[in-house]
Amino acid sequence: MGAGLIVAGITTYGFQILSYRALSKPDYTALNALWVLVFVLAPGFFLPLEQEVARAVSDRRVRGIGGGPVTKRASYLGGSLAIGLVVITIIAAYATPIVSKIFHGSKGLYACLALGLLTYCVQHLTRGTLAGNGRFGPYGLILGAEGVIRLFPCAVLAAAGVSNPAYYGLCLAVPPVLATGVSVAGQHGLLAPGPEASWSELSTNLGYLLGGSICAQALSYAPFLGAQVLSTAAEKRAVADFIVGLFLSRVPILLFQAVQAALLPKLAALAGAGRTEEFKSGLRKLVTVVVVIGVLGVVAGGTVGPFAGKILFGDKFNLGNGDVALLAAGSALFILALTLAQGLIALMGHARALVGWVVGLLAFVVVAGIAGSDLFLRVEVGFIVGAAVSAGTMGGMLLSQIRAGVPEGSLAELVEQIEHEPLEL
Repeated sequence: MGAGLIVAGITTYGFQILSYRALSKPDYTALNALWVLVFVLAPGFFLPLEQEVARAVSDRRVRGIGGGPVTKRASYLGGSLAIGLVVITIIAAYATPIVSKIFHGSKGLYACLALGLLTYCVQHLTRGTLAGNGRFGPYGLILGAEGVIRLFPCAVLAAAGVSNPAYYGLCLAVPPVLATGVSVAGQHGLLAPGPEASWSELSTNLGYLLGGSICAQALSYAPFLGAQVLSTAAEKRAVADFIVGLFLSRVPILLFQAVQAALLPKLAALAGAGRTEEFKSGLRKLVTVVVVIGVLGVVAGGTVGPFAGKILFGDKFNLGNGDVALLAAGSALFILALTLAQGLIALMGHARALVGWVVGLLAFVVVAGIAGSDLFLRVEVGFIVGAAVSAGTMGGMLLSQIRAGVPEGSLAELVEQIEHEPLEL
C-alpha cells in the first residue's frame, strides 16, 4: 500500500510537470479543470462505495461466506451512478457554458471527463473487492500502476510536441481501467460464491459517506475551484501558475503517506491487543507527525517553493513564496482534518464527519467571498480557514466521542480505516 501510494504520488508530479511544459498556460488550466472534476466526482461518489464493498466483503470473509454477490450488487449501484453522472455531464455540455468556461472550448476534455467517471467506477469497485479480500498487495499495485501507465504516454506526447490538451486528458481517463486489469491478473477467488446480497449490506451510512466524500474532495481542491470561478479573463493565464503552486504545496502529503505506512501497523497491533491507552498515545503521535510535516511544508514553500517550481516546471512558472506557503498551510490542515474524519467514521460518527466537512466548505466560500480583491490571497486564506474549521470541528467531536467511551473493536477499525484510505492528489 505504502509503495503504491508513493509511486502514485511521484508519477502524478511527473504528469503535471510534463503537461505544464508541453501545453500553453490556458490549455494546462483546462487540463487541470478535468483533473479536478475527475478527482472530486470519482472519489466523491465511488470511494464511499469502495469502502462499503470492502467492509461488507470483509465481514463475509470473516464469517466464511463468499463475497461475490456483494460485489455484483455494488456493480449495479456503481454502474447506475456512473451512467447517471455521464448523462449529467452530457446535458451540462449542451445546456451550460461549462465547456467554454473551464475547458476553454475543448469538447475532447469533456469527453475525457465522461470516460474517466466510467473507468474510475470500475477501479473503485475493484479496490473495494481487493481490500475486502485482504489483497492489499494488488491494491497497492493498482495505485502505482495507474500512475506509471498515465505517465508513460504523457512523456511520449510531450516528447513529440503534442499541444492538444485532449490527448493528455486521455492519459488521465484511460489508465484506471488498465491498472485494474494489471492488479487482478492472476488473482483468484475474488468473487467467491455466497448467499444473495441484499441492499442493506451496502447501505450502512452510505448517504453520509457520499456526502462527506464529495465535500472533502471539494474542499481539497477548493483553491483551484475558487480561482477558476473568481478569475477574470486577464487572470486566466496566472491560474496555471497557481495550479502548479497547489501541487507543490501537496508534497507534504507524500511525506505523510510514507510515515503513515510505517506507523500504522504498530497502531494496529496495539489496537488488536486491546492496549487502548498505548493506542491513544500512538494516535496522538500520528497527529503530531501531521503537524510537524505541515510546518515543514509551510517553511519549505515559503523559502524554496518557487525556486523548486522553476527547476521542475520551467522558467515560465511564476508564483510568489507567500502563495506557496499559504497553500502548504491549507494542505497541512486538510491532512489533519482528513485523519480526524477517519477517526469519527471508525467510531460510527459518519454524520458528524459530514458536518465537519460541510462547515469547512461553507467557511471557505464565505472567506473567499469577502477576503479582499486579490484573487489568490482570498482563495488561499479561504482554504486555510476552511480546512482549520473542518479539523477543529471534527477534532472536538472525536475527543468528545473518545471521552464518552470507545465501542469495543472500533480501535482496530480506526486503524484500518486510516491505513487503507488513499489520499487523492
